[in-house]
Amino acid sequence: MAGFPSQRDGALYLTEGGQETEVMYKHGHELPEFAMYPLLEKPAAMADLRAMYARVLDVAAANGFAAMLSGLDYRASPDWGDKLGYSRQGLADVLEQSIGFLRDVARPYEGQVSKILIGGMVGPRGDAYSLNRTITADEAETYHSFQIETLMGAGVDFISAVTFNNVQEAVGVSRAAARLGAPLYVSFTLDSDHRLKSGASLKEAIKTTDAEASDAKPAFYGINCSHPLEFEPALEPGDWIQRVRCLRPNASAMEKIALCKIGHLEDGDPVDLGERMGALARRYPHIDVWGGCCGTWDRHLSEIARNVRAAR
Repeated sequence: MAGFPSQRDGALYLTEGGQETEVMYKHGHELPEFAMYPLLEKPAAMADLRAMYARVLDVAAANGFAAMLSGLDYRASPDWGDKLGYSRQGLADVLEQSIGFLRDVARPYEGQVSKILIGGMVGPRGDAYSLNRTITADEAETYHSFQIETLMGAGVDFISAVTFNNVQEAVGVSRAAARLGAPLYVSFTLDSDHRLKSGASLKEAIKTTDAEASDAKPAFYGINCSHPLEFEPALEPGDWIQRVRCLRPNASAMEKIALCKIGHLEDGDPVDLGERMGALARRYPHIDVWGGCCGTWDRHLSEIARNVRAAR
């Protein structure tokens, strides 16, 4: 596709929720280095994943949403692949398999969901919840090019760069996507101080990425892996907020690393989360991509979709 669908009245998109926490803590599958793609070799895990993603599409169909599906390839980049013993060809193979899996899940819903976009998911080079070493925009462009180029070869409709906390890495991944012709959105994650781990405010991160990426700036931005209590104060007034088109909240305001290591599913209050998202939908009518992150899946997505649809 040449780019993301333009925003229009009544058109809403639903993404998946927090697939890692759901598959680990509800279905009992281990994720080495928090990576999903090793599950491709485990039939029982893939059966659980197929049912999980089908429930997302059920929610989309029930609430009149289109769908944007991604999520097995968050850590399918070179450094993480090296830790798991994957060669570059091995990574390329699992990227293609991941996209093929999503297409297979989506196929039976083609008559029930108005539009289903299949995407690749790119995570940061380091840990999303740590500062890691400094990464320059040039280094990030080089590093992320492998995954983006492979995903584009697999025919994805879009690329999402999620849980980014470093502005220069966001600039670099934007430049890589633009050079490779990939429709990209960048999603930042915020801490309890309502800022990126690297210190920038959401407004600063978006305005700086847009300015430094220039013609290569992403199609839009999102927020993920943060609870509304963490990110709502960052939604400062101004024209810049029009660049935020996607919200994917955590189920709980608990500290993020704890959510990933707690050993059980911390799913918060789905009803409250849905109501908060509905209120944001009324406040920001331009936001049209909705989903979840850690601790969320179909129960939360159903409440979010229902409340957002009512708000519109």
